[in-house]
Amino acid sequence: MTDRGYLWNRSVSVALYTYIFCLPILVSLFPASWTRSSIPNQPQFTAKKMENSTQESHLRSENSATYESPYPIYALAFSSSSSSSAAASSHHRVAVGSFIEEYNNRVDVLSFDDETLTLTPNPALSFDHPYPPTKLMFRPSATVRSSGDLLASSGDFLRLWEVRDSSIEPLSVLNNSKTSEFCAPLTSFDWNEVEVRRIGTSSIDTTCTIWDVERGMVETQLIAHDKEVYDIAWGEAGVFASVSADGSVRIFDLRDKEHSTIIYESPHPDTPLLRLAWNKQDLRYMATILMDCNKVVILDIRSPTMPVAELERHRASVNAIAWAPQTSRHICSAGDDSQALIWELPTVAGPGGIDPMSMYSAGSEINQLQWSGTMPDWIAIAFSNKMQLLRV
Repeated sequence: MTDRGYLWNRSVSVALYTYIFCLPILVSLFPASWTRSSIPNQPQFTAKKMENSTQESHLRSENSATYESPYPIYALAFSSSSSSSAAASSHHRVAVGSFIEEYNNRVDVLSFDDETLTLTPNPALSFDHPYPPTKLMFRPSATVRSSGDLLASSGDFLRLWEVRDSSIEPLSVLNNSKTSEFCAPLTSFDWNEVEVRRIGTSSIDTTCTIWDVERGMVETQLIAHDKEVYDIAWGEAGVFASVSADGSVRIFDLRDKEHSTIIYESPHPDTPLLRLAWNKQDLRYMATILMDCNKVVILDIRSPTMPVAELERHRASVNAIAWAPQTSRHICSAGDDSQALIWELPTVAGPGGIDPMSMYSAGSEINQLQWSGTMPDWIAIAFSNKMQLLRV
């Protein structure tokens, strides 16, 4: 992994810690690629094959839409519903969050028309956000309010926002600290799709906090790891998993809060695990990524400690992963090699490893990706100051 890629991953994971305690040296920590003078040109689709791959890319430039922001982008989120004011059901919301090295940041909610392939910002749906949001997520579709979407963001606190057709209103600021008016920086969160009143957050203070957001109260708080917790993912209504700088993946059941199950540990001691994705179509499987590593680790929770597959075709460190929302065998990964790869997991991996089924080259390090649940043919990626939607 390049020095810039290393600094990116570390600064994303502990961004708020840096802002609060180390603001004077922040600029020196940011990758040079974030300076506006070095923002790359529009990325180009490629139809070339990966080495050893047997299928050409299916991602073409006529099936994409690009939004260019005046600032670097990191957090991404697809809405679970269409805009109620839209003339057609083809209009969908996509939220993007800035990553600026100062207190004042922005979140923009865009309208995406998948018929004309246009992304349209609405100034009324753009708002200030304290510090960069480390994650954005709309409330799952099952219970979206008719009056508007609910959007959650993490950073210095867990915040809830109501997104209407022509305005955004802050609803609540949730602090998980019992002893201070300030909250330890939150690295990520996940909204429970079964019990939508629940949001789980991960923090640099080694804890995971489960919120009842309807009541605005902490349901439980667990010391989940020995070091900073970098990501959290729900499986079932009362079961979640987390990854940490201590190099472990742990599963927690809220019915037995005193115990957890370690299902994977980094092969090298204390190598941090940065991201975690739980396969919602087959809860037996998870995926995680290691710091400074070009592979995606696929886990079967029935067989702890031993990965069932390792996806190793990236040429630099992997930064983001997302399972397909409607199939159990497909996953997308993106990284510092500027590539987004879509994989189809076989029933049994061959001796030569697994090749991706398609790829996309962005021309700059890809820092984030999301796979839309309501538009399963679309993936969003973030690189530099651009957010791009790709039809797969």
